Amino acid sequence: MPGMSRRASVWLPIAVILIAMLSIQSGASLAKSLFPLIGAPGVTALRIALGTVILVIIFKPWRLRFKKEQRLPLLLYGLSLGAMNYLFYLSLQTIPLGIAVALEFTGPLAVALFSSRRPVDFVWVALAVLGLWFLLPLGQSVGHVDLKGAALALGAGAGWAVYILCGQRAGEEHGPATVALGSLIAAVIFVPLGMAQATDSIWQWSVLPVGLAVAVLSTALPYSLEMIALTRLPTRIFGTLMSMEPALAAMSGMIFLGETLTLTQTLALCSIIAASMGSTLTMRPPHKINEVDIN
Repeated sequence: MPGMSRRASVWLPIAVILIAMLSIQSGASLAKSLFPLIGAPGVTALRIALGTVILVIIFKPWRLRFKKEQRLPLLLYGLSLGAMNYLFYLSLQTIPLGIAVALEFTGPLAVALFSSRRPVDFVWVALAVLGLWFLLPLGQSVGHVDLKGAALALGAGAGWAVYILCGQRAGEEHGPATVALGSLIAAVIFVPLGMAQATDSIWQWSVLPVGLAVAVLSTALPYSLEMIALTRLPTRIFGTLMSMEPALAAMSGMIFLGETLTLTQTLALCSIIAASMGSTLTMRPPHKINEVDIN
């Protein structure tokens, strides 16, 4: 039944994105609990190092072969992966999780906006922007948000945009296995950088189990799932679907970090979710989701 098969091929990557976002926000809340012990750079180093080890064991990236035109996107994909993790964790030191993710989301939002072609697409982008506008304060005025933390989160957003654009090109042939090589590229730069800035507590064995959980929830699982979605969905759809990330971050912060939401913030989350659902429900599935079929 080709109709059912086509619908399944559209909804599967959407479900994969949702699982990835839930995983990464749970990992972010857990990672923030380690900040007082080893610092944000230390958590970044631990996350990337352990996540890379897991991905390398699973996907064995040394067996992959990339075409010449894929090498630069692969390099940029790996660098952006490391940069957005590093900058995002630094921003969490001074601003709440929900605000950090909302500011970081400007990257995927820009991808969605510049990739839009139909008038209805701009309705969903406008809804997402409206939600972000009211979500940003999180119970306080924007003027009281630490400017350095906000700038770091915006930098992470720029890295996220590059991650989406380059990841789609780099992973079109090898799919999730590409994440292992991208993570290895990120580890070469950001693990030594993070270790140099971490406290001595990073060498305590008690830190390892929590660091491993952060690596699985924030790197190994979500990035593998996102690569599946990146290579099966149009860039516009992927970027707009990621608008649910701030909503999930705010909920994660409320559950794990004790952050509360006002009525305005709740309505803002509903606006963001509506944008994601609208983009998904109005997209027209092409005969082929992408030019590459991942088996």
